[in-house]
Amino acid sequence: MEEDNIIKISVEDREGKTHSLEAPTDMALNLMEVMKSYELPVEGTCGGMALCASCHCYVLSDHDLSEASEAEEDMLDQAFFVEDNSRLSCQIKLSKEHNGLGVKLAPVS
Repeated sequence: MEEDNIIKISVEDREGKTHSLEAPTDMALNLMEVMKSYELPVEGTCGGMALCASCHCYVLSDHDLSEASEAEEDMLDQAFFVEDNSRLSCQIKLSKEHNGLGVKLAPVS
């Protein structure tokens, strides 16, 4: 794997600890999959289909993310602790443009 296909992501867990993750951009992974690979407490119960909110996070950095789909918006409407910067991490497909992305895991209900 070439080094230019690796991005760095910062994730704050529910206890306030920040984790620095590295993620490949050439494997079509989403943010939830990367966080799970680092064994962070992200459920991902629906397997990344935007059918649950167990991968809910807050985007802390100023990255230009794709608009939330209707399915993602519908799921966030049913989630707890939703903020303006809420996203489902399974719906954030990682690319080189996401280098330096910062997120915080949302509280669980």
